[in-house]
Amino acid sequence: MKIDDLNWQILACLQENARETFANIGRKIGLTPPAVAERVKKMEDVGVIEGYETKVSYALAGHQLKAIIMLRAFVGKLKPFLNQVDNFQEVVNCYRITGNENIIMEVVLKDQAHLEKFIDQLIVYGECRTHIVLSDVISNAPIKNGKVY
Repeated sequence: MKIDDLNWQILACLQENARETFANIGRKIGLTPPAVAERVKKMEDVGVIEGYETKVSYALAGHQLKAIIMLRAFVGKLKPFLNQVDNFQEVVNCYRITGNENIIMEVVLKDQAHLEKFIDQLIVYGECRTHIVLSDVISNAPIKNGKVY
């Protein structure tokens, strides 16, 4: 599927507000609501649009710390970790990466004691490096049309 300029405009609107109505999107970009709906459906069908999410404030939900944890797995421990990581409620994002570490995770925790207990669970899988997030500089930035203007 080709993502043309109109599709990029629709994607920009939906990334800003996934609950935006097709009528409002149509008014912004010059299409009828059925035309917007048809384009969105096609992008969903081919997987360009993977889903819709609710963004929750971790701090207001009772988690005072956000951290980035990098894990360098011990020999033979990467597969067991990958099988277990879904069960860690603290993990909001987890990536398998190249380089010295095998895994990078974004986690939310209630406090420092919670962080300590979580690290104690991880150290059986490998060496951990933890970085506390002080603030978000860029968060959930929209994917934009790759055109150079």
